[in-house]
Amino acid sequence: MAITATAMTMTVTTGLQFAGSLNHKQTSFLGVPLRLSMSNPQPSLPSVFLNIEGTPDRPRLCVFRSNKHLYVQVIDDSKMHTLASASTMQKPICEEFNYTSGPTIEVAKKVGEFIAKSCLEKGITKVAFDRGGYPYHGRVQALADSAREHGLQF
Repeated sequence: MAITATAMTMTVTTGLQFAGSLNHKQTSFLGVPLRLSMSNPQPSLPSVFLNIEGTPDRPRLCVFRSNKHLYVQVIDDSKMHTLASASTMQKPICEEFNYTSGPTIEVAKKVGEFIAKSCLEKGITKVAFDRGGYPYHGRVQALADSAREHGLQF
């Protein structure tokens, strides 16, 4: 199915080469629900992110950020095992930064320090950084820089 968008109308062409026009507010066409990419709030990730894989020698440092918290895991994908984790919900970080809005860059630096210390205690020095599709900017960059400063190698 090919969808092309113009100023106020969209043309939908199916495999049967039946063409019609729809209003930009329509959610179905001839009774078939449409899943337009414009309505998808989270874009699909390029296939390059599927190539980041954690091994026993170099586990994957996976970052997830939400509006309220920041989570980091060090994962060995060959065994499907989480080796270390840190988040803004853990007591040492949560008590030190009593924030109400969301994780800031200072909190991300503390999470990076915490995950680096946890990894070094377990003998992990090299990791593959998986930013999870988030831009390498702001909280993600602060977390990565702090983890590097405290001994992790990416």
